[in-house]
Amino acid sequence: MPTLLIRNIGSLVLAETAPRPFVAGRDMQALPQVNNAYLLIENGRFRAFGPMAECPGRADEVVDAGGGFVFPSWCDSHTHIVFAASREQEFVDRIKGLSYEEIARRGGGILNSARRLRETPEEELLASALRRIREIEALGTGAVEIKSGYGLTVESELKMLRVIQRLKEETAMPIKATFLGAHALPPEYRENREGYIRLIIDEMLPRIAGEGLADYIDAFCEKGFFTVAETEQLMEAGARYGLKAKVHVNQFNSLGSIPVCVKWNALSVDHLEVVSEEDIESLKGSNTMATLLPSAPFFINDPYQPARRLIDAGLPVALASDYNPGSTPSGKMQFVVSLACIKCGMLPEEAIHAATLNGARAMELEEDYGSIAVGKVANFFITPPIPSVAYLPYAFGSDLVERAFLRGELVD
Repeated sequence: MPTLLIRNIGSLVLAETAPRPFVAGRDMQALPQVNNAYLLIENGRFRAFGPMAECPGRADEVVDAGGGFVFPSWCDSHTHIVFAASREQEFVDRIKGLSYEEIARRGGGILNSARRLRETPEEELLASALRRIREIEALGTGAVEIKSGYGLTVESELKMLRVIQRLKEETAMPIKATFLGAHALPPEYRENREGYIRLIIDEMLPRIAGEGLADYIDAFCEKGFFTVAETEQLMEAGARYGLKAKVHVNQFNSLGSIPVCVKWNALSVDHLEVVSEEDIESLKGSNTMATLLPSAPFFINDPYQPARRLIDAGLPVALASDYNPGSTPSGKMQFVVSLACIKCGMLPEEAIHAATLNGARAMELEEDYGSIAVGKVANFFITPPIPSVAYLPYAFGSDLVERAFLRGELVD
């Protein structure tokens, strides 16, 4: 079996001798590290690590880290990477003073992306999405979730999910697919909300499940989009087809959806710019991961997520990019980690846990990804020499992913 040895590592970050499924509350502040370390990979998985004094003498391939830090790859558990076109005109509209909701009411936002996606051939969608996958691979991402939701018709939603399925064949990183038919109400159903819900449940879900195109189900539970009752109806329908829920909630309002998501054992609740005490209490002791997307409020000038309240309440928190054409046209997780520290009050150690191990947990990938532990898949990246872990979020404008590896192979 081929072996790869990484020598002279300044610090091996999140190196676990007793792997944990996730990290919560104050425990997120304690980031396990091995200084002046080596890392041995065999057959695409971590085989051993430790101080350089114990470094093996040989391997099939040897890489000198030159004092750079080694981190486990980012695990980005919330993206919309498959889309047809950018939306920079809406970016300009927001600069001129229009809100996200005002743009949506004028036919922009999600409906804008849906119109363009319906017109775009599958091969073109695949090519553009693959370029974004290659981009985030080089930026250190080693696991990703991708949603549909820019189709909003049976055939267009299936087209998106088939593109996601094909992307899985093009990358060494795991991809989880989420069906988000309830992203927005299509114009043709504006006067028939129940009709669109029935379309999702009676036509989309059976075909998606029949083709095995999705791992999860999602809904945008928010004023002007889908109600708590409708979201619950969709979670219930998804559960009948074996699809766990990962739900957009509390981006602009707290509507009482988080307790309902917890009731249905949702894998994650995502966004959380607005959080009530009831929301926090309902998450305690649950299996539902609070997932924060700080680059969304950064881009649309909204309040940031109250990460400190969540962590200080003892909860686990994940970070994700929300890479999409409207509110977060970036998949750079290093910047997400910086925003989590600068704007959400997270400590660097907390943010790194959130963007790696807890992100893996939010995709049910924690057994194989999210930390450096013997037996896990060797997805990791090497930085240049840096003074400390805190330097990574501190140097928000620098690209500190010097070399990225997937399954022990260098990303080109």
